[in-house]
Amino acid sequence: MNMRAHEAGALHAEGYGGPPQWLPHPTDVNALLPQLWPGGARRDEAGHLVVGGVAATRIAEEFGTPAYVVDETDFRRRARAFRDDFGAPFRALGTDLDVYYAGKAFLCTAVARWVADEGLCLDVCSGGELAVAKRAGFPAARVGMHGNNKSSAEIEDALEYGVGRIVVDSFDEIDRVAAIARRLGVRAPVMVRVTVGVEAHTHEYIATAHEDQKFGFSLAGGQASKAVAEILAASDALDLLGLHSHIGSQIFDTAGFEVAAGRLFDLHAQVAADGHVMPEMDLGGGFGIAYTSQNTPMSAGDLGTGLAAIAERTCAAAGVAVPRLSIEPGRAIAGSAGYTLYEVGTVKDVELGGGARRAYVSVDGGMSDNARTALYGADYSCTMAARASDAPPMLSRVVGKHCESGDIVVMDEFLPADVRPGDLIAVPGTGAYCRALSSQYNHVPRPPVVAVRDGEARLIVRRETIEDILALDVD
Repeated sequence: MNMRAHEAGALHAEGYGGPPQWLPHPTDVNALLPQLWPGGARRDEAGHLVVGGVAATRIAEEFGTPAYVVDETDFRRRARAFRDDFGAPFRALGTDLDVYYAGKAFLCTAVARWVADEGLCLDVCSGGELAVAKRAGFPAARVGMHGNNKSSAEIEDALEYGVGRIVVDSFDEIDRVAAIARRLGVRAPVMVRVTVGVEAHTHEYIATAHEDQKFGFSLAGGQASKAVAEILAASDALDLLGLHSHIGSQIFDTAGFEVAAGRLFDLHAQVAADGHVMPEMDLGGGFGIAYTSQNTPMSAGDLGTGLAAIAERTCAAAGVAVPRLSIEPGRAIAGSAGYTLYEVGTVKDVELGGGARRAYVSVDGGMSDNARTALYGADYSCTMAARASDAPPMLSRVVGKHCESGDIVVMDEFLPADVRPGDLIAVPGTGAYCRALSSQYNHVPRPPVVAVRDGEARLIVRRETIEDILALDVD
C-alpha cells in the first residue's frame, strides 16, 4: 500500500477527487459494521453509539473529547481467544503455546493487569514498557524483552527483574547481555531474532522480515548461525532458548508464516544436529484487524489451526520435534477493542470538480492522537456517535486541528450530509498504535483512555494537561 497522505497537502494525495473503489455507497449511513467494533456495540433508541454498555454521549460529558475508549470485556475476550482457540491445535500436537501480548500496541498499568489476569505473557521493548510491567506486578518469568538497541541500563533492569527471555538483535548486544549477566551473577535466557527473508504483503514500513532493515540477524547471510554459535560459546552467561521471527504487520493469511517457519526450523534442526536442542521458538505476530469494510481478518481459532499445521509440516520436513511455540499478538487483541471519540468543530463543503463534492469535517484531535493515517496512509472508518440521521450520505474527510495539510484522521468515509459542529464522531479500530504513537504536536495534550465494562466507565490513563507539557520546560 502506498502512502496517500502527502506533506504538500491533500491535493497531492492518491485517490483525490472521489471515494476509493473499496468504499461502498451506504444504504444506511447509521449502520455499524460489526467487524470494526467491540462485540455488542450498538445504537440505542436515541441513536447514540453504545460500547461496553456506555453511551458515547456519556463519555463526552464525563471525560471530554477527544478520548480513547477501550472495552475491557472485549479486550479480555480477544486475549482469551488467542490463549484458548489459537492454542488448542498446538496442544493437540502435544506442545505448549505461549501468547505474548505485544505491549507496544497499547500498554498501561490496567492493561498489563488484564493481560496477566487472562494468563498471557507480556512482550516489552523498552525500559518504559518494562516499568509498566513492574508497576503492574506482572510475573517476571512471563515477560519478554525486545528491542534492536537495548541500553545497558535496560538490560540490567530486565535481568534484575528476572524476565523470562531477552530477544537479542545484534552481535554487540550478545556481548553486552553476556557481560551484564556475568557481573550480576546470573544466566540470561535469550532468543535470537532471525531475519528470514520473508516480506509480508503489507506497507513497506511495517514489513520487518526482508533483509534490508534494522531488525535481527540475517539467515541468508549466515549471521543467524554465527549468533547462535556466539551465544553457545558464552553458555556460562547466556542460556539459548530458541529462535524468533517477525514477518510484518496487518497480515490476513498464513502464507508468509509457512515460508518463515520452514526456514526457522531448518536452522533449528541444524543447531540440534550440532548438539544443542533449543526448547522454544517464537513465530511473532502481525495478525491483522478490520479497519474498514475492505479488511477480512481471520479468527484466532482459524489462525491457530493454520499455524499449527504449518508447524507440524515444517518440523516433520526438518526432522525435529515441535518445540514450545509462542506468538505475539498486539493489535489483534487491542485494536478493535477500542475507538476514539471526537467532537466536530467545523464543516467545509468543498467542490471537487465535475459536480463532485466533499465535506471536510474538522475534529478536536488529529495526527497527535492518531498518527497512522499520516505515517502509513492507513484507512479508517467512522460514524456519528450522538445521533442517527435521515440525511443522505455525503463523501467526507475527517481531519484534525493541527497545522498540517496531512493531518487526516479518516481519509474517505460517507457521513450524513447534515453533519455539523457539536456532533460527536467515533473512529473504531484505534485501540492499538494510537495512544502508543501519540505526540504533543502543536502542544496539544494527549487524550485520556477510558475503560468501559458492563455499563461502567473509568479512567485508566488520565488526560494530559497544558500544565503537564509546560512542566517539562526548564526556564
